[in-house]
Amino acid sequence: MNTGDAEGRLKRSEWLMRPETQRLMAMLDGAQGRTRAVGGIVRDTLLDLPREAADIDLATELTPAEVIERAGRAGVSVYPTGLAHGTVTLKLDSLAAEVTTLREDVETDGRHAVVRFGTSWRHDASRRDFTLNALYAGMDGTLFDPLGGLDDLLARKVRFIGNPARRIEEDRLRVYRFFRFSASHAAERLDPDGYAACQAAAGTLGRLAAERVGAEMRRMLSLAKVSNTLAAMVRADVLAIPEDALKLLHHYERRGRRSDLTGRLAILLTAMPAEALQESWRLSNDEMRTAQAVLTVAQLLGDFRIYEAAYRHPAALADGVEVAMVLAHWGEAGRAAVLEQLERLDVPQFPLGGEHLMAAGIKPGPALGTELERLERLWIEGGFALDRDALLALARR
Repeated sequence: MNTGDAEGRLKRSEWLMRPETQRLMAMLDGAQGRTRAVGGIVRDTLLDLPREAADIDLATELTPAEVIERAGRAGVSVYPTGLAHGTVTLKLDSLAAEVTTLREDVETDGRHAVVRFGTSWRHDASRRDFTLNALYAGMDGTLFDPLGGLDDLLARKVRFIGNPARRIEEDRLRVYRFFRFSASHAAERLDPDGYAACQAAAGTLGRLAAERVGAEMRRMLSLAKVSNTLAAMVRADVLAIPEDALKLLHHYERRGRRSDLTGRLAILLTAMPAEALQESWRLSNDEMRTAQAVLTVAQLLGDFRIYEAAYRHPAALADGVEVAMVLAHWGEAGRAAVLEQLERLDVPQFPLGGEHLMAAGIKPGPALGTELERLERLWIEGGFALDRDALLALARR
């Protein structure tokens, strides 16, 4: 892809030319170059990468007060989502846009920056993290590239702006962002200077909030290819993942048909305590339950307990097959055979309940629950073939 193709794609982009975007940018003096789109949507449009959301970020010379005042006069909804950092969110019909006044850093502590508003686009670009994120688009699609970020973007290179160590000192989360963008936008190739700076900063990351680290790790673990990046993070002492788990993750994304967050978490649970994993990245209880279900399915399938896997965790079967392929060392033929059996399987409802056992003379209490579980296991092991009468005949009274 050359520069002309990339810029032409930006000028033709649907999100930029839609009436709502044009109206917002015109309201904020976009025709005079005082407001431009910036960040991910510009970057990914230039590379023709799909985006899940079409919400946009705008940078502007206008102060937050001016943005709010103009939006009010134009009948645009305003939400003061980040006034301390110069950000307000505008909503027009179905479009949401975060509008942030141009900024310059005054001081930082590695987690939070004290900023002041400005009108210099170069200063605003210089305070961002990577050159590929310092690309701006005018309302007519004209690219504004003050730091040469387009060349890095097209070369699939994630390069810190200016001095990498200085950028990391401003916000240590940039260490994780460096690895994430290297996986998502650079085919897991790591800029040597950036990697060295991240390695040097590894011992200073403890002050980062687990929620912020977890947000980056979720996005990273959702990428199609990330195992080489995770291994590099381990070598740099940024992550602590056992070697065996790294090998499994590598096989998972290269042998399976689908690589995603849930499958990777399930694999990590084979080598890391669940509590430690959840705490380090502030994973939700739902995320942990889902990952554990996928791991359980994978282990059941690996033991060829297909009926039990399908009965107990039907929602986890698709991910479980891919994880089982790695844990059980299946080839493609083994995977296909399991999938074929699952596709033919019709899982009925367990035909027996506590009321049936009580009617047969078993008294309520712990023994009844234990007997019901035993009969359910027999029903599963028998391939769901036993009906209610057959199960009752097997009941221990």
